[in-house]
Amino acid sequence: MSWIQKGQLSLWERFCANIIKAGPIPKHIAFIMDGNRRYAKKCQVERQEGHSQGFNKLAETLQWCLNLGIREVTVYAFSIENFKRSKSEVDGLMDMARQKFSRLLEEQCFLNICFAYTSRHEISNAVREMAWGVEQGLLDPSDVSESLLDKCLYTCHSPNPDILIRTSGEVRLSDFLLWQTSHSCLVFQPVLWPEYMFWNLCEAILQFQMNHSMLQKAQDMYAEERKRQQLERDQAAVTEQLLQEGLQASGDGQLRRTRLHKLSAKREERVQGFLQALELKRADRLAHLGTASA
Repeated sequence: MSWIQKGQLSLWERFCANIIKAGPIPKHIAFIMDGNRRYAKKCQVERQEGHSQGFNKLAETLQWCLNLGIREVTVYAFSIENFKRSKSEVDGLMDMARQKFSRLLEEQCFLNICFAYTSRHEISNAVREMAWGVEQGLLDPSDVSESLLDKCLYTCHSPNPDILIRTSGEVRLSDFLLWQTSHSCLVFQPVLWPEYMFWNLCEAILQFQMNHSMLQKAQDMYAEERKRQQLERDQAAVTEQLLQEGLQASGDGQLRRTRLHKLSAKREERVQGFLQALELKRADRLAHLGTASA
């Protein structure tokens, strides 16, 4: 039996889901699943039982997301900082994660799992990858930009989250998707993760819908500003080229447009070549890790 098919919506929940789907629905939601240990303490059970209930709640939440038309979910399963916990708790979490996530992978669900992850490490790694591209001659230093950094993140094949939800009442991001959530709707809810309900998810989506136009406007303005800055850099580069050739920088408009187009096309060609090389590099690294752990 499919793990994420448990717990179909009630008639009342389906009715409310249809009302919510009349508004803008997030394509991608990220969760910081916080509160498993506090739930265990509250219910006077072992910590591992709290974590087990947390994994079960994830499966139920994925079903709700499917019912609501949400295409992608990213969860903060385990940060690098979590390795500071007791060895018995870490070992238990690792064993449980291996078992539970293996079942999810078998079902080919739409889930991204951030495990042994911090956003600062992800961003610094993206910077190192771009520096490697320059060192290898795949990129020019002028090719390095925010847009290229986007493409070097672990999440490069996913849209940025529309909503980031953190449970348990903590009001902080804990080094999770810092770059990707700069224009996301941030929702902090007091409920402990194993006690998360369909109505909590609906509340978060309603907050997103009420702020959707403002969020979309901020995203559009940011995208336009990026384009403007890139155009200014390209124009400055073309001006420098023309001056080096002894031509007037404010001369033939058609020549400037041709140079701008050529500059942009060459940059795009370099960037695509770099990204292909980066994919191969990462695939080789994963293959090496798989061989080492076998």
